[in-house]
Amino acid sequence: MVLMNELFLLAVLWVGYFALHSALASLTLKRWIAARRPGWLRAYRLAFNIIAGVLLLPPLWLIYAERGPWLWQWTGPWWWLSTALAVLAAGAFLWSLRWYDGAEFLGLAQLHRQDRRVEDQEAFHLSPLHRYVRHPWYTLGLVIIWTRDMDPAMLLSALFLTAYLVAGSRLEERKLLVYHGDRYRRYRDAVPALLPLPGRRLSADQARALTEAAPADKGRGARR
Repeated sequence: MVLMNELFLLAVLWVGYFALHSALASLTLKRWIAARRPGWLRAYRLAFNIIAGVLLLPPLWLIYAERGPWLWQWTGPWWWLSTALAVLAAGAFLWSLRWYDGAEFLGLAQLHRQDRRVEDQEAFHLSPLHRYVRHPWYTLGLVIIWTRDMDPAMLLSALFLTAYLVAGSRLEERKLLVYHGDRYRRYRDAVPALLPLPGRRLSADQARALTEAAPADKGRGARR
């Protein structure tokens, strides 16, 4: 009974976290704030990241506070394989940071510029990983999640996180269509979202040409 109560509380925490995270990330809320408190936008991205990080602590604490009975554990050669995959995923994430503007991602650049625009200002760019999947950080996150040992709390969290990453990737693309228009549509048609697929990738030259192409048809994408 105690375990069931903990799992129920964990599910509530994840649902609440995802709902709030999606609401705060939406263009609808940012436009609402822009119309009423435009000065808040300069610190919006930084505040969003801080809130997202703080609210992530309760479900993570609940996962690790009291581990339940193991559903499965990676042992023997499988432990080495799962650990290697997780380490490679973490390493790929760190390696990919060189293609991102860290200050822009964290919100420090917007605060420094006193930026009050609703749309993110980071230019369209493609890292090497983006040539194979449109959301490489989500893909790497899924690898790390599903190479962990699973007890009931971890399995429940893995299922929630997987569902949210899939749904979140689609919500994120609505904003990317607003920001980058037809150029992102062409990229979306060429590259899969989360799982690499044979024959669906960009060569280095194709990625460079798409990145350097003049933006066109911007803003005709679906609104979130």
